[in-house]
Amino acid sequence: MGEGFKIEVKDGDIPDSLRDFLRLILSNEEIDAVLTPLHLPDKTAVMPALVADPERLDAADPLSPAFPLNAARLASRLSRQASGGKVAVVLRPCEIRAFIELIKLKQGSRDELVIIGLDCLGALTNADFNRTADDANLTGRFYQSALGDRLEEDGFRLAPACLVCEHITPEQADIMVGLYGQEPGGGLFVKPLTRTGEKAMEGLKLAPCPEPGGRKKAIESLVARRVQARDEMFAATEEATDNLEKLTTYLASCVNCYNCRVACPVCYCRECVFTTDVFDHDPAQYLRWAVRKGVVKMPTDTVFYHLTRLAHMSTACVGCGQCSNACPNDIPVMEIFRTVSHKTQRSFGYLAGRSLDEAPPLSVFREDEFREVVGL
Repeated sequence: MGEGFKIEVKDGDIPDSLRDFLRLILSNEEIDAVLTPLHLPDKTAVMPALVADPERLDAADPLSPAFPLNAARLASRLSRQASGGKVAVVLRPCEIRAFIELIKLKQGSRDELVIIGLDCLGALTNADFNRTADDANLTGRFYQSALGDRLEEDGFRLAPACLVCEHITPEQADIMVGLYGQEPGGGLFVKPLTRTGEKAMEGLKLAPCPEPGGRKKAIESLVARRVQARDEMFAATEEATDNLEKLTTYLASCVNCYNCRVACPVCYCRECVFTTDVFDHDPAQYLRWAVRKGVVKMPTDTVFYHLTRLAHMSTACVGCGQCSNACPNDIPVMEIFRTVSHKTQRSFGYLAGRSLDEAPPLSVFREDEFREVVGL
């Protein structure tokens, strides 16, 4: 698309400048509301909220390290049927990618949305965020540490999924807000990436701005570190799960709460086979298993459940880590799902959420695919 623009940063306060930008977006007569992370009245919880009153954006906090859910589900809810209005949605890169997968699965549409994507600075786990949420300056300290590349030194521990995520820029957004490579004292770089984004920014009277000179280098450096950490995680996870006995141990504390399924943005089935009578076994069945095996772990079917989910949605996994975030027993669910999905997607030459033009694997027939497997 066209040129970039500058969001003025007043007194070094980036969050306040982003709030002003969202107010400008909402002032566009075509935009009816903005979906953005927002502090709830108790001042500690940060959750996505649909804001129609510009004054209520005073509590908006798009840079908060809170990540209580993947908002792709909310974008789906706002767009799977026509609303007659236009909503600007502020999403992380992994949320955008998950939403693109949901669109392919007929669970949403971009027609009435304007997607605003920010460079992702990462997030804390729910537990870590809740321990520090009463810090009024948490967001300010966090983004300054992230942009200064000193998160660990300043005591911030990113969620495991964020530490191994190499997709830190919102390539599929309508409007991109750049954070990496920002010049000290300079403005934020914002650029429309689609015609929808251009229309949403018409009349905002922002000054033209070239891409910051240090942006590309900063992104490449961080991505390289993330890829290295990702590959180390893959190797460790493969070692821990490379046979059925190890896999059973890895998943031993699973209680079949299905929180990971509920939290997963791309696990969209209205009815899951694991919540039907298929897995509501008769008491006599449990006794027969115990007699035959000598002992049977309860609840049953935990490994089967995870294997079924892997088979079902590994081609659509975006690695957001909400499965691990939701696990009550701290099973490293993200690690195994990301490891398997990376191999699955690579086998198909596919990357979840990369493009709406790429059909999901197994949804189309390619005659020349996997010849080495079928023997052609």
